[in-house]
Amino acid sequence: MLGFMSFLRVLKLLIILICISIVHVGCLDFSYPSFSNENASDFISSNFPFIIKNAIQVTPDNAREIDMRRRSGRVLYNQKLKLWDGPRGTKASFYSTFVFNINPWTSPGGEGLAFIITEDSSLPNNSAGQWLGVVNSTTVNLLNIVAIEFDTKKSDSEDIDDNHVGVNIKSIYSIKQEPLIGHGVNLSSGEDITASIQYDAKSEKISVFVFSTRTGETGEGNFDNPLLNVHLDLSTQLPADVWVGFSASTGENTELNVVKSWNFSSFEIRRRNRKKQMEEDELEIEQEIQSLSTAPQKFRLQELKDATRDFNVAYKLGKGGFGMVYKGILNNREVAVKRILKNTRHGKQDFLAEVTTISNLHHRNLVKLFGWCYESNELLLVYEFMPNGSLDKFIFREADTILSWERRHGIICGVARALDYLHNGCERRVLHRDVKPSNIMLDSEFNARLGDFGLARTIQVNEKAHYSTKEIAGTPGYMAPESFHTRKATVETDVYAFGVLILEVVCGRKPENEHGIVDWVWENYGMERIGDVVDVRLNGDFKKGETECIVMLGLACCHPNPYERPLMRTVLQVLTGEAAAPVVPKEKPAFMWPATLSPIRQEFAASISGGELTTTLDLSGR
Repeated sequence: MLGFMSFLRVLKLLIILICISIVHVGCLDFSYPSFSNENASDFISSNFPFIIKNAIQVTPDNAREIDMRRRSGRVLYNQKLKLWDGPRGTKASFYSTFVFNINPWTSPGGEGLAFIITEDSSLPNNSAGQWLGVVNSTTVNLLNIVAIEFDTKKSDSEDIDDNHVGVNIKSIYSIKQEPLIGHGVNLSSGEDITASIQYDAKSEKISVFVFSTRTGETGEGNFDNPLLNVHLDLSTQLPADVWVGFSASTGENTELNVVKSWNFSSFEIRRRNRKKQMEEDELEIEQEIQSLSTAPQKFRLQELKDATRDFNVAYKLGKGGFGMVYKGILNNREVAVKRILKNTRHGKQDFLAEVTTISNLHHRNLVKLFGWCYESNELLLVYEFMPNGSLDKFIFREADTILSWERRHGIICGVARALDYLHNGCERRVLHRDVKPSNIMLDSEFNARLGDFGLARTIQVNEKAHYSTKEIAGTPGYMAPESFHTRKATVETDVYAFGVLILEVVCGRKPENEHGIVDWVWENYGMERIGDVVDVRLNGDFKKGETECIVMLGLACCHPNPYERPLMRTVLQVLTGEAAAPVVPKEKPAFMWPATLSPIRQEFAASISGGELTTTLDLSGR
């Protein structure tokens, strides 16, 4: 270990010099070559005693007559780390180097250990097994926590294997992971493993180094080439003051997870010049957009200010979670200018997603994007102007015009054609992920145009039918129940949101009870009172048979089992009269996960491409 200890001494001296030479809020700096009971008061632990044989036992062992199965634990340093200080202040960089040992007690072992940075020091209940003591099934994507996992079991389809390292945000699903087998490291070998987590606040990057410390070797490892690099600004994911430490878990298979030494040092740096940062961001976004084969037009900020009379409130068309939309006159043409809110958490991400996605799409039922602008920290998108605005104002709010049944039917058909095109008519399948009335625009003839592609993602049609995400994205009420379990967007989740849209267009309002529109309509359908759910403003002027068919279609799209939902191609066939309405049970089926595929659907699914649903986005309501 001589080489490794020499490295630590040099690293420690370097950090001390940096801390002395710069203005900082306060460095967190400690070193434990080993642990003893005298150190116990320096830590917060969920298990007692937790220091045994000069090592921290993150999960307990059975030497204390404790059942090791399905256990989780946490050990944190008892002083907080200040990650950042004010919007114009400083950010903290840090180095955390530690030696750990994972000793399987069953063959194979499981589940793993993690280095964590968290706002909450308490161990979540029911966080054993795949949860690694990081989160549990109810706190996933809700707790502010970042974890570097050392995983010893492939407990999820997203895991590469049973011997990997990954970086997780608010969950156990890694935004990036790397198998260790090719790096000469076996986490379950029972050997000492050295890991170094280095966070550079200036470049907003986490680097992970991992190597074995076998008997007779120097243990120096290669600190020039990280095993894993992840671009991540911790100040956007975590509060200013956080705890640092370790968590671990076991499942039905067990292992002993211990930390044998730990060195931690932090220092704070000034944020980059704000103007320079904006210039770099603008250049990066422009390069990405201009690389598109069908890049939309770039507008100057002053052009759009002139077009909207400097974003005059009198020109405001609407407001949403993304920001404001203004009417403008640009080159003697009416346009809609979306002004995305500054400093929103996903503003630039949604901006880029919308430009890069919709610029390659051409369909009469999609809103057309004319151009974009990113200048002086303003994110702006320019669309064709829709004289009748968004659908929600006609079905949820009082409007001078009452939509006739014929227009409602036409709107439903238009949205269905748009989704069928996105799912089946593009070279790369597009998952919209936010189908709802406020994202349906109406032209002068009340034709539907699907818009707002800020959450949309593209996937290769022949590769997979889902988009894996680390946060559950969408709008509550329109999100399929399996989304909270799989954290994946699929064609089936888009179909579910479309089903809710159908029911709202038919009903003309949101029901006032607490169960939501799907339950409310299903109850009336079961009692053969479909007429009672139709918008009263129609005064009974609707086609009964057609209405019943569309309500049944909407309920089928909202089936709790995603495998039972029709695909958009089938939906269109029903709407055009080429196919009968799907059979819907009188009583809403219970949601069960994992879902099962009926024999008939199994045979059908095997004959098509892209209808599969496989078991991942801040519950970011829009």
